[in-house]
Parts: sequence; C-alpha cells; structure tokens
Amino acid sequence: MAGRADSTVLAGARVVLPTGTVEDGRVIVEGTRIAGSTPEGARTVDLSGHWVVPGFVDMHNHGGGGASFATGTAEDALTGARTHREHGTTTVVASTVTGDMDFLARQAGMLSELVEQGELAGIHFEGPFIAPCRKGAHSEELLRHPDPAEVRKLLDAARGTAKMVTLATELPGGIESVRLLAEHGVIAAIGHTDATYEQTVEAIDAGATVATHLFNAMPALGHRAPGPIAALLEDERITVELINDGTHLHPAALELAYHRAGADRVALITDAMDAAGVGDGHYVLGPLAVEVKDGVARLVEGGSIAGSTLTLDTAFRRAVTVDRIPVEDVVRSISANPARLLGLYDRVGSLDPGKDADLVVLDADFALKGVMRRGEWIVEPPLG
Repeated sequence: MAGRADSTVLAGARVVLPTGTVEDGRVIVEGTRIAGSTPEGARTVDLSGHWVVPGFVDMHNHGGGGASFATGTAEDALTGARTHREHGTTTVVASTVTGDMDFLARQAGMLSELVEQGELAGIHFEGPFIAPCRKGAHSEELLRHPDPAEVRKLLDAARGTAKMVTLATELPGGIESVRLLAEHGVIAAIGHTDATYEQTVEAIDAGATVATHLFNAMPALGHRAPGPIAALLEDERITVELINDGTHLHPAALELAYHRAGADRVALITDAMDAAGVGDGHYVLGPLAVEVKDGVARLVEGGSIAGSTLTLDTAFRRAVTVDRIPVEDVVRSISANPARLLGLYDRVGSLDPGKDADLVVLDADFALKGVMRRGEWIVEPPLG
C-alpha cells in the first residue's frame, strides 16, 4: 500500500487506449486524474514489459472478502468493495439477491449512502422479480411478480442510486416494469427468465438493454424454440453479461457470444459472492447455505451454482490467455462497455485525459501487478 501519486508518469508500458494499444506508451497522473501533459517535477515510474489498462468496472457483484452487499452491514459492503479493488475492480456496483421487500428497501437505503460517498457505483437489484423455474440461487418462497408499484418502491429506497434491475419480463407486470425502469433511466436486465424468443423480443422493444449472465438461468438455445438467448444475442440494443470463470460458461459459448454480439456488446462480470478473494468453505447467499469447493460455489440444498468466486483480474487473464480474445476487446468488455451502460464513461472506463486515474498494471503474462484508484495506489507495482 502507498500514498497518493500526486504527479507521476507511468512510462514504457503497452498502454491500451480507446484507439488501440500504444507501444512504449505513458500515462500521466496528476492528483486524482489522468493528465494530458506532464506536470513539472513529476516522478517517472518505469513499467517496461507491462501493460497498463483502465480500471475494471463490475456491474454485477454480490460481495467478496467474506462479506456480502446483499445482506451485510455498511462495513461488510466496504470490505467487499476493498477486496475487489485489490483485484483491479476500481468501480463496482453492489448487487442484491431475492429477499423480503422491506429488507431489500432497508438494504438499498444503506448501500445508497455508500454510493453517495463514492465507495460504490450504484445498486443492482437481482430478484425478487424472477421466474421460479429459473431461480438459481434465489429463495423461491420470496419470489414475486414484477408489479411496477413494487419495482418503484425499490427505486425510491435507493434514492436515485439504482443502476439496474433484473427481471423475468414474461411474468405479469414485466413489460410494464421494463417501461417504468426505462423512464427512470435504470437498466432493465432480462435474466432468471423462462421467456420465449417472442416474449424476449417484446421486452427488448419495451426498453430492456442488458442480458443478465447470458446462458445462465434461462432456457438453452434450441433450433425450433430459440428462446431468449437468440433474441438477446441478435439485437444491437442488448449488452450481454458473461461470467468468464470456466464454470459458468464453456469456452465455445463465450466465443459464440463474442462472435455474434461483438466486443462492444459484451460486459464481463463476476457475479461474485462472499467467497471471492477468500477461498473454499461454507457461506450464505441471502438466506441460502452455500458450499464453495475447488473455487465453485453451489447451494448446499440442490447443488445449483450460487454466484461465483471470480475476480475480474482472473476473468481478464482467462479471456486473453485461454479464450484468445484480443486485449483491446477484453478492455472494452471489462471497462468501457459497463462504464457506458452505467452512465459513468465521462469519469471511468478508459485512460483518456480528464478521467479518474483508475488503472491496472499487468505483467507480460497478464497477472495483476498494480492497481491505482483515483490517483492512489491500492496495489503498488513492485518497481523502483
């Protein structure tokens, strides 16, 4: 850990910009921002042999470091945010899980204070408005139809900090709720759904713009009944979330999504739960018991996958080294695209001058070596 890098030039690295990769590039940091010119007396840090990429933006994350955004205290939420920062996620949206409406409203009120303080980037409500037959790691007895009045209750509890709500849009009230969210500038995400192809198209036309963890918790792609996957992949208005941990998706499914949607319509997420950054053991996700074994989280009862233990530095490295996705495309998927969706691209998501000095340093093998957030080293590179 180190203090603020008031005037620093990060030199010699491969720097990934929106226009492409600059060999032997440099990033100039002045205070909390990226600068366009070198201030007098700036310190130079030699990052030869490394990559410098924008800080990661995770728009779907339930916690980490043994702490939960969904059920924990404010201190728990800070622990989760700090854990993911150490893995390169300089911007994180706190995701809830299905719960009692009054509890969700109280949790949203607490999380909204951390958004207002700049610790979190917003709130994502995943549940309770999801299909029972696609519930995954959500408590079935707490599920409910997406009544627009109840959706509005959660938005009000979040005090303007709600960024996204995941819905099974085929349920009664689903289309009306999508329109409500669109009118309030909140992302309507299609997920944990049993919708047909035609029902999914209707939801997209109503204003839905995101597919919650595509392929997971929805009908499989069929040649006669293509279901939601085909509709979500083919429509230019949809950004698809992908969990690239090697468990949630076969590499061929990830390749299909990138090939059909294109890198500009992919958002790499973690869907992380408490165990991210900790390890195997017993945890809870909302009210449900979870066992993590060999890094895979599953419900104790039923064995359904229960979120992930993923961090975005691992997702980045896997995308480049295993899936062979170009670095520039991975940067778009893990930083720029989610930043745009969240309405934060004027501040984060790229290394353009004037933006927050949020960046990640990777070595030649794409292992994380440094993290800077708003000009402060969270993880300082082991260099002179």
